[in-house]
Amino acid sequence: MLVLVTPAHAEEKSSVDVSRIVSIGGDVTEILYALGYEPNIVAVDTTSVYPADALAKKKNVGYMRALSTEGVLSLTPTVIMAADDAGPPEVVAALKSSTVAYVTISGADNPAGTAERIRAVAASVGAAGQGEQLVAGVQKKYASLAEKRATIGKPARVLFLLSVQSGRATAGGTGTAAHEVIELAGGTNVATAFSGYKPLSDEASIGLAPDVILVMKRSQRPGQPSTEPIEKIIGAMPGLNATPAARNGRIIEVDGAALLQFGPRTADAALDLMRILHPNKQAAKGGQ
Repeated sequence: MLVLVTPAHAEEKSSVDVSRIVSIGGDVTEILYALGYEPNIVAVDTTSVYPADALAKKKNVGYMRALSTEGVLSLTPTVIMAADDAGPPEVVAALKSSTVAYVTISGADNPAGTAERIRAVAASVGAAGQGEQLVAGVQKKYASLAEKRATIGKPARVLFLLSVQSGRATAGGTGTAAHEVIELAGGTNVATAFSGYKPLSDEASIGLAPDVILVMKRSQRPGQPSTEPIEKIIGAMPGLNATPAARNGRIIEVDGAALLQFGPRTADAALDLMRILHPNKQAAKGGQ
């Protein structure tokens, strides 16, 4: 049973039974926790890494894009709340056609999308007032971030790598959450010749000449269980090893969940990134 919930429901009490929620999507789970609905969550997916209790104490339905109809429904949820990129499509279609309420939570990977997601989740659980308080707090942080960003004279040139394995790197181009968050942090994404996440050749890596290379923390890198230091992995790749970032030791592991999911923590994570990218800039100093 597909249930469409939008900010237009803000003044309405949710008619969805939220006593047993299956939360799919790290951003959805973070918002539910922030709204105080942790006791209602019976299961989460593997992208729900924050708070740590989510994966430690809740049932696990697997990776959000590789769901199983039976696996989700066996938990007898009263509602499934899922990010709009949950999958595979046939499983999502089956869940939507079941008797369990299915709420899709969507929003662009930018500050406005964060507010949209929060309002949609809040409307779904009948907590519009709490949702607006959370939105106000997040928007204040983004506004403070913009003020600091405006004082940065020379943006750092940044390359974001989603994964580095088998001698190949996958970089974040335009139209990605990585691109958006680099700009929020006052940097310049050097990978603008393509959109989405694409493999990067040695020649392209040298030509991009990033000042800083950002890499997902080891536990979050898709398909990369290696325990080797990321500096050693990149050092073995001629293209990346020839960049200013590698030569100057500016290869930084970041919390991809906080930065890329555009949930309640992203503004804080972007400020932390700003401080890393521009360590000597007054703009990145001070709290929010």
